Amino acid sequence: MVEQLQRLVVRFGESVQKPVRFRPATWRPRLVSHGAAHVLDIGVESASGPGGDRLIERGDLARLRDYAGDDADGLRDLFVAVMIWGSGTTNGRGPRYTEAALSDPRLSRVLRTTRDAVRGGDLSGAYRQFALEGVGRSFFTKWFAAVDDREATCDRALILDDRVLRSLNALGWSSWKAAGTRHWATRYATYVSSMHGWAASLGVPPDWLEWLLFHLNGRVDET
Repeated sequence: MVEQLQRLVVRFGESVQKPVRFRPATWRPRLVSHGAAHVLDIGVESASGPGGDRLIERGDLARLRDYAGDDADGLRDLFVAVMIWGSGTTNGRGPRYTEAALSDPRLSRVLRTTRDAVRGGDLSGAYRQFALEGVGRSFFTKWFAAVDDREATCDRALILDDRVLRSLNALGWSSWKAAGTRHWATRYATYVSSMHGWAASLGVPPDWLEWLLFHLNGRVDET
């Protein structure tokens, strides 16, 4: 696996993750009634494309995380920002799913308990505890990655969405075989530890390697 990843790192080593474009006008009707429309001011205004579009990047999520602290509204705002970042302009269901999660009475408890589990290093526990309307693995692992503020020496949470999984499968890596179980919570924790091990061997940041697999979306053999 490391040898295959090494070839990709050599080929794409200069590539970087670009900011994600989003359209505040699409999101605003879904957020106003929940008192979260102010999150749409995050990032910067886009210099191209339709007027009013904005750009959000991972660094914006980290700054919002640090600002949120333990405040319930702050955690809600960070969750909304994560959903915006994860949806961009390509996932038209993102605003609707976010509204469904904001309407879920479990929201505050789930955000706080899973954040605490992630920061405590219990990634499989966080996975088992996350349950909100409209939010599946592709997005709640983005939440895990956003709230994890532990030292870089830890196996910090990473995103495991369908694109990343597609690339891993194309490289011949199976999460259930690596974990020795079909249970997704354990498979997720195994994925994170495996990615950190590979990244260390390759001398690249784990979140960059995660992004590369996302970027390739299974097309690991294309030149």
